[in-house]
Amino acid sequence: MKRTIKDYMVLLLKGIGMGAADVVPGVSGGTIAFIVGIYEELIESIKSINGASLKLFFTGKWAAFWKAVNGNFLLALVTGIAISIFSLAKLITWLLETHPILVWSFFFGLVLASTWFVSKDIRKWDWKTILCFLIGAAIALFITIATPAETPNGLWFIFFSGAIAICAMILPGISGSFILVLLGKYYYIMDAVKSFNIPVMLVFICGAVIGITSFARVLSYTLRRFHDVTIAVLAGFMLGSLNKVWPWKDQLTESNILPNDYIWQGVALMVIGFLLVYVLERLSGKK
Repeated sequence: MKRTIKDYMVLLLKGIGMGAADVVPGVSGGTIAFIVGIYEELIESIKSINGASLKLFFTGKWAAFWKAVNGNFLLALVTGIAISIFSLAKLITWLLETHPILVWSFFFGLVLASTWFVSKDIRKWDWKTILCFLIGAAIALFITIATPAETPNGLWFIFFSGAIAICAMILPGISGSFILVLLGKYYYIMDAVKSFNIPVMLVFICGAVIGITSFARVLSYTLRRFHDVTIAVLAGFMLGSLNKVWPWKDQLTESNILPNDYIWQGVALMVIGFLLVYVLERLSGKK
């Protein structure tokens, strides 16, 4: 696909959006990729990093390697994600600590709208797609109510955490950051990013690379062979994840409660999040 400089700047912005979502425990970068219309190209590009393309790289055929892995697309996207994570890590964590209801309200509206628009991509609703939608929602709901674990800080576990979390990050509705919370490594990794702890970040990135290149093949296959069923599961994931991003929580138990504070502001931000997805969907449809 031929792209202009303007197209790559737009891709950079989409990467920034994905990175911002990945920092928040409960919102998936995969959701943003789905919203902005690059999800399947992202999966196919990651999948293309395989034995054949790596052989091109190690034999010095770098131009052929770059073309084979859709390098310009991945570079623009990964650059945006990196810019977002390193620049927004402190801001997002600060906002979550100081204005949690407002932040979660915006993301609730965004994820709710995304669930609707992703489910519209299902060509035919039948008992299989409905069942898979419900299974996806149940799995996501179970993950969101699971209790975070106490885990070791050894580099082997950091590698494992990167491999598992990155798989969740490219699944719409399943937050890689929340998987890190469940693994007991969210704040540990965030501190490593903020303090620029090179060894921890490198091991985490290595685990993420191995995890995402392996998982992308599975996801690419299911999207090709079982498109409607796969989309139904992904849409179910997004619906089930709404439990995690519900803005109003009991401060002691972290359980969901009825709105009791910042009600109108929260509802307004939900509407803004919903409308943002609607506008992006309309623009994507026109394109």
